[in-house]
Amino acid sequence: MTTTSRYRAAARMITAIGVVSLVAACAGNGGGAPAGGGTPAGGGYPEQNITFVVPFSAGGPTDTVTRMIAEPMAAKLGGKIVVQNVEGAGGTVGAGEVARAEPTGYTVLMHHIGMSTAPALYQNLGYKPLESFDMVGLVTEVPMTIVARKDFEPKTLQELVTYVKANAGKVTLANAGIGAASHLCGLLFQTAAGVKLQEVPYEGTGPALTDLVGGQVDFMCDQTTNTSGQIAAGEVKAYAVTTPERVKSLPDLPTTTEAGLPKLQVSVWHGLYVPKGTPPDVVQKLTEALKTALADQKVIDQMAKLGTAPVPAENATPQAHRAKLEEQLGTWAKVIADAGVKAS
Repeated sequence: MTTTSRYRAAARMITAIGVVSLVAACAGNGGGAPAGGGTPAGGGYPEQNITFVVPFSAGGPTDTVTRMIAEPMAAKLGGKIVVQNVEGAGGTVGAGEVARAEPTGYTVLMHHIGMSTAPALYQNLGYKPLESFDMVGLVTEVPMTIVARKDFEPKTLQELVTYVKANAGKVTLANAGIGAASHLCGLLFQTAAGVKLQEVPYEGTGPALTDLVGGQVDFMCDQTTNTSGQIAAGEVKAYAVTTPERVKSLPDLPTTTEAGLPKLQVSVWHGLYVPKGTPPDVVQKLTEALKTALADQKVIDQMAKLGTAPVPAENATPQAHRAKLEEQLGTWAKVIADAGVKAS
């Protein structure tokens, strides 16, 4: 079985597990709807199932990270966590649902860097990142990789830059949709390389990577959590990792600085959010559970295999999370304005 086949099978399995968990959760609630609002959080929190909303497709990088931490967090909280995928519009559909949910602590959002880019991309967003949510804590920062179909002509990152400049009208740059991490990284690549390319948006990272492996598109920039398997199996050609240091799981892959494109530096940070007004004691319990999960050796090992690691404990806090979001909102507002990109 190829790595792509294993990826698809894993995604189907993860989705199936999510469905089974959802059914079990509903049964535990007497057959009612899954947790997500209604019952106020009290001193006995959690008193019902907690829904973790992932605003992207099942089997994708953010979904994978969420499912890694859900089990140890649930064990610490003494309850059940149901992972629900609510995809669409670069993560804004799921984020909007959580922003409008009752602030009881039973609806939690896992989002990535897209939380900081959405205000610059979407004119009618429907929520404000700093005003519509309370932060629970940062989870991880995932490096990005620049990968291409395995028979793509350029052999190094410098050769890639030279090639795309000479063939800008023909080269295709895939991404998982406007506002997705792969789209943002692609924007930075074009800025750093001084070129404008033909972008091919997909509805999710899975389809984009599948077409890359199949040779339907030329190259893309995506998270190590999604590309490590394909790189290791030789199903794609890898040029660089977009962080200051090399990734332990991909030791032979140079950094963008080493490869001659130092202006391309980006990682995809993830964080947990709850609706604004969630009781502070509930937020504290979620933060404590997050810290426990990030210290879990199984989680550490799983993340290492995907080229990432949990954030330090001091960053898994509401304060560090808010500071990160504030800084990133300013950074990406300028990048996106300079690129002249807007989403409907």
